[in-house]
Amino acid sequence: MGFVWRSLAVVLAVLGAAATMAGAAPQVPCYFVFGDSLVDNGNNNGIVSMARANYPPYGIDFAGGPTGRFSNGLTTVDVISRLLGFDDFIPPFAGASSDQLLTGVNFASAAAGIREETGQQLGGRITFRGQVQNYQSAVEQLVSILGDEDSAAARLSQCIFTVGMGSNDYLNNYFQPAFYDTANRYTPVQYADDLAARFVPLLQALYSYGARKVALMGVGQVGCSPNELATQSANGVTCVDHINVAVRMFNQRLLRVVDQFNRLPGAHFTFINIDGIFSDILRAPGSHGLRVTNQGCCGVGRNNGQVTCLPFQTPCANRHEYLFWDAFHPTEAANVLVGQRAYSARLSSDVYPVDLRTLARL
Repeated sequence: MGFVWRSLAVVLAVLGAAATMAGAAPQVPCYFVFGDSLVDNGNNNGIVSMARANYPPYGIDFAGGPTGRFSNGLTTVDVISRLLGFDDFIPPFAGASSDQLLTGVNFASAAAGIREETGQQLGGRITFRGQVQNYQSAVEQLVSILGDEDSAAARLSQCIFTVGMGSNDYLNNYFQPAFYDTANRYTPVQYADDLAARFVPLLQALYSYGARKVALMGVGQVGCSPNELATQSANGVTCVDHINVAVRMFNQRLLRVVDQFNRLPGAHFTFINIDGIFSDILRAPGSHGLRVTNQGCCGVGRNNGQVTCLPFQTPCANRHEYLFWDAFHPTEAANVLVGQRAYSARLSSDVYPVDLRTLARL
């Protein structure tokens, strides 16, 4: 197992080095990130919220220690940023300097969703609408920095945007009947339609403010997380199928959204099939260097998933062999696998229609 993990690390290092060797510039001028706790890297640190990760043991394998990343180390967007050739990780929007806006910032916020109320039981968070508004503010600053709207538009048209929303609309809304009534008001089909209908105008706002190369990161296998296994799986191993089926309905609608936007002038939208990538990993975890797929490395109770990783809790030692870091979020090892396949598809089903490496070249 150690050999496989070291091989992954070597591949990542080689790809990153290849992208930047001889002082080469990144493949795109900037990278902007939208999402939730899967990619939040510190935007929630200053928010009154239970959805924060700026304490040990989070970041135990990250050079900067606990930063607000919900993992032991790198997130998928950290991996993607390196593969795109950036020397530094994309910084959180909170506290970002004007110079940092030129190369992109991360707007993601833990507990955020497409629906405004999603995640509210956890406290403060920056909804997708709020993230789009922050991006619009950043674009206005870019116009001032670059001198005019045409210069800003030309730069933004070459940048990569990744948007990963929807997980919390299921995990912290539809499948949380103690706090939300959406499951009583919508069938899974209706809910997927509603999410897509709310998503599209906000993506349109990104397009209106210059976003052209946009990757929609599909929702992963929420029903396979240690928390859902702990609370809803009879044997603690079998994924909760009705949750994954509902999520896939939303993912299917994202394919249509991609087609819809790709009819617009200059638009290059694509879909990253996170659900499919995870399914492939779960079919043969050993071949991907993973040994434990149904438990969190750090957590409490059944599957280490009934309560998520607590402050200063001692995590497992063999983190590189775990798919999940805590009750909900992947380890760095899993994020490396997913980030690599988002950048350079291993299977044709990983992306629709192109991977991020191809998107950068368009």
